Amino acid sequence: MTKQYRAVRTRLALIRSAAEQFEARGYVRASLAEISAGAGVSVGALHFHFANKAAVAEAVEQAAARALRAAAARGRDGDGCALQRLVDATHQVGRLLRADTVVRAGLRLNTEAAAGRGRDLRREWRECVHELLAEAEHRGELAAGVAPYRVVAVVLAATTGIEVLARDDHGWLGRHALTDLWRMLLPCVAEPRVADSLDPAGSLPRLGEHDADVRADGTPGEAGRAGLALR
Repeated sequence: MTKQYRAVRTRLALIRSAAEQFEARGYVRASLAEISAGAGVSVGALHFHFANKAAVAEAVEQAAARALRAAAARGRDGDGCALQRLVDATHQVGRLLRADTVVRAGLRLNTEAAAGRGRDLRREWRECVHELLAEAEHRGELAAGVAPYRVVAVVLAATTGIEVLARDDHGWLGRHALTDLWRMLLPCVAEPRVADSLDPAGSLPRLGEHDADVRADGTPGEAGRAGLALR
């Protein structure tokens, strides 16, 4: 094992340990001693990679941001039905939140400290939802009289609510929560002929409930190890 490889592995272990501590104890109560112990290294080794706790938190947040953007893009990108791609994007993000502590912790760190900062993940999610619904309107996929901005508000409120509730009960991150949301919402917002073709459970390949192709910190999840990465 080369020195460079060991350094990369230690950094990834510290990011994951920090995420676990931030999720369980919150940023303020998490200590560098606990983070380093969780990664199996000394506090001195931690300081080789990170100057302080804020730097560790920034690394967790950056890793989460990269993973969330990639997950949203996997659902959003393409030229098929815009409403189905919106459904798929929510399921891709939800699957990542279910599977990855780094993503959950990084998103929470970002949303609790986003004011005045350049990275605002909830704003980015709002823009993604708005973009897809504007496209759906342009393509005639929305029912008559449905205003995209109203649907944006409902989707944002529901998805944000699920993420916040899941901080205390991970059961909210189960696939059923988003599927039930879309099962109720799509008949109200989609043009009837379009609604019949939509899958509220998502149209992309379905992995196990806790599978992830590649975790936010760069290590492979169950799907990644099985060669099922969606990238």
